[in-house]
Amino acid sequence: MAEDLIRYDIVIQDALRGAVRKILTEVVRIGLPGEHHFYIAFDTNAPGVRISPRLHERYPNEMTVVLQHQFWDLTVTDHAFEVGLSFGGIPEKLFVPFSSIKGFFDPSVQFALEFEPGKTAEELPEELVGAARDQERAEATLSEIDSVLSNEDGATAKSRTEKKKTAKTGEEDGSAASDETDETKDDDAASADVVSLDAFRKKP
Repeated sequence: MAEDLIRYDIVIQDALRGAVRKILTEVVRIGLPGEHHFYIAFDTNAPGVRISPRLHERYPNEMTVVLQHQFWDLTVTDHAFEVGLSFGGIPEKLFVPFSSIKGFFDPSVQFALEFEPGKTAEELPEELVGAARDQERAEATLSEIDSVLSNEDGATAKSRTEKKKTAKTGEEDGSAASDETDETKDDDAASADVVSLDAFRKKP
């Protein structure tokens, strides 16, 4: 078989990403028509993706968002879309390059597209790549600060514990009820706006 020098696979991928871009642009202009709504899966590690450290920790590889009832400030550019969504009651802004999209699904009409992230002839503008690098550096700095603060808090807690033990020396009962209460960790899903696209992929 002759070598595909045109790279039809990449041409088609970019054309379909262009279709997603046009669909979202129409939503910005007129809103979601009828029962239409979208599940959009994307690679959270792809170049240019900007999500909060909290979301990236929860979804280190892939996440799927739903654009239906509760989203705001949807903006679409030639290379990406940005949207506001609520996750566990916390508002977040997501910046998603079209090159990072893995799947697009409209369940109202059973229309689905699947993509290979990074398989594109389009290059992200340098300002988007630079912004992503700046975010990574900022997240690394925040992580270091959190680590330092955690260590300091741990040292402070240890010091308090040692003081309590010292104060109890000589008492008949050397044990004391803890003043600390366990905080219930929020293990709920980030929101109904995040699901797995696998549920909509056709089984072989």
